[in-house]
Amino acid sequence: MNGDGDTAGPSVRRLSEWNADDLRALAAEYGTPLYVDDLERVRANHARLAGAFPDAEVLFAVKANAGRHVLRALRDAGAGAECASAGELARALDAGFAAGEIHYTAVNPPAEDLDYAVDVAAAHPALTVTAGARDTVERLAERGFAGRFCLRVHPGVGAGHSESVSTGKDAKFGVPADEASEVLNTAADHGFDVVGLHAHAGSGITNDQLDDHERVVSTLADVARETTHNLEFVDVGGGFGVPYRESEDPLDLAAVAERTRDALTDVDATLTIEPGRYLVADAGVLLTEVNTVKRVSGSVIAGADAGMTTLVRPAMYGSYHPIRSLADDDRATEEVSVVGPVCESTDVLGEARALPAPERGDLLAVGNAGAYGVEMASNYNSRPRPAVVALDDGPELVRRRETLADVTHAEDTAHTYPDP
Repeated sequence: MNGDGDTAGPSVRRLSEWNADDLRALAAEYGTPLYVDDLERVRANHARLAGAFPDAEVLFAVKANAGRHVLRALRDAGAGAECASAGELARALDAGFAAGEIHYTAVNPPAEDLDYAVDVAAAHPALTVTAGARDTVERLAERGFAGRFCLRVHPGVGAGHSESVSTGKDAKFGVPADEASEVLNTAADHGFDVVGLHAHAGSGITNDQLDDHERVVSTLADVARETTHNLEFVDVGGGFGVPYRESEDPLDLAAVAERTRDALTDVDATLTIEPGRYLVADAGVLLTEVNTVKRVSGSVIAGADAGMTTLVRPAMYGSYHPIRSLADDDRATEEVSVVGPVCESTDVLGEARALPAPERGDLLAVGNAGAYGVEMASNYNSRPRPAVVALDDGPELVRRRETLADVTHAEDTAHTYPDP
């Protein structure tokens, strides 16, 4: 089953398919830089994924896009929430997710985060708390935790779009597989209700990395078969990739689902998956305006009002995002590098892109910006973060643009001594 159809729509939405007139109108009304999230596409992506995994529990990885509008759309579509921090847990609850629909899966959680999660679990016993280290198990016990417990396993195999996100082979994540049974027993001895196992290969898994994904699931299945605990679920993580480059094919979900099920043969537990990027990446674009054009030594540089503080993935991971000019006149095409306003050489949204010859005032759209875009935006260079508009019945401003006063608010409200 490939999931394509009237409900789920095409398996990939290319940047060229966004309506240029609509995007120009949004930029004119709300300014730039501007993130635009299409909630209909978010729901379609969820329907396609749920269709490929009909018997699985689908938890949205909140770190991909924690906007309340996105969380509520996915909650209403039937998804649960996977939260990697106390803040994400608070936002999931605020968005209306029931505690039984939430997994808290923090890595090396700070004390304040763990305190909050244990308090939530005490008030809402249906919450599932995942730990990936022996110390975290002991820290939970010290806080009197006695709720639903899941163990994160380190499979030693990773995959993803970058070594930076290939978490499955990073020892930071999870308990080694050969120690998992012992740690599960320790958790049970502390009075935890052992309900599940978890592992994750990485972020942005592609069709040519399915062997690695299956090896991760197989490792998790071996632990599940070995344990004497009655597991409710086996959580194989997410990381389902999307095609960022125009030439890339979409992920073969049917193949991913088949190989996942094959690896879990004879495991008597519900399959849980944690997609993030797959649900929201191609549902979002970033709009930015060209304010400076340089032609130097044969190079064409378009300076825009969005940069690495708005979308950090190109600078951090070397990630590719498609870029489209929304200029409505017919110009010759040039190789253009689109750069931002930050005082860093890495502040580049795209290099040597075939675009109409840029002019000041041109509007550019950056594709696949719905995942890890606004979530990773920062105030570096003391720049206010951008606004976000959601498209559903009509456009709605769901996050206002920050002001300079917002940038200094934490300092302005932190005074403990009288001004001199």
